[in-house]
Amino acid sequence: MIIRTALIAALLSALVPGQVQAQALDGTLKKIKDSGAITLGIRESSIPLSYLDASQKPVGYHIDICNRIVDVIKQKLALPNLKVNTQPVTSQNRIPLVTNGTVDLECGSTTNNAARQNQVAFAPTTYVTTVRMAVKKASGITSLSQLDGKPVATTTGTTSVQLIRAHEKGKGVNFKEVYGKDHADSFLMLSSDRAVAFVMDDNLLAGLIATAQNPGDFAVVGEALSVEPIAIMFRKDDPQFKGLVHATVRDLIKTGEVAKLYTKWFTQPIPPKNANLNLPMSDALKGALQTPNDAPAEQYNKK
Repeated sequence: MIIRTALIAALLSALVPGQVQAQALDGTLKKIKDSGAITLGIRESSIPLSYLDASQKPVGYHIDICNRIVDVIKQKLALPNLKVNTQPVTSQNRIPLVTNGTVDLECGSTTNNAARQNQVAFAPTTYVTTVRMAVKKASGITSLSQLDGKPVATTTGTTSVQLIRAHEKGKGVNFKEVYGKDHADSFLMLSSDRAVAFVMDDNLLAGLIATAQNPGDFAVVGEALSVEPIAIMFRKDDPQFKGLVHATVRDLIKTGEVAKLYTKWFTQPIPPKNANLNLPMSDALKGALQTPNDAPAEQYNKK
């Protein structure tokens, strides 16, 4: 408790002095102050960024970071009893629920790209993923070129299928697209042989495999389709709220808290099955944390 309190104090002191309190509250912070509540958008199967544990409680790397932001908001708005609501979101509805005011912070697994920056804002990048595919080892599939004529799963509202078609080895491959309503549903298509591959972010695939009934049956294979920054999302054109979120995340990075949370969720046993994803921090994420920023995916994939 003492360490947590000291961390919050450090984060508050690192914000621009009096930045929020000296100004009339506006936008999201005024909404939170007036209502006495904040709503976090959570994913139910984006392991280990945001998912439900055995008691159906939202947990994960981005849930922890969002809770640190909430701690700062409580202090800044003098709302120690701030009510924290959670709203499950999907790949399809996450952006509409942020833009229409239902969700204040989306704590899931959303890629920051240029198109989305026209609709929403992002915190500094806290994860960098590589898009690849999960297969059953018994299928012998190791490359996109082997998908011709076969069903390939991805999750509705994501961009994975377009990435396959854009990749050199995916061009001219006539695969059948099948869509899961969420990542768990897409993985079920793979495990039940309704698809031969599931294309998605590598960390999400590793999380689903680690919690599968027979993890040894699956592998993440094939060409890297894209390198994408993942970040917490919130409404755009809200400079007061953006200032608080960005300052808080930057200081979580500076104090080493983000690195500690990464170790907790990516290289140690996690609930509900105490599976260890064994995903050391990538060089791409190390680089992003050295100079915290909200650069979109397009800047990560420049050739």
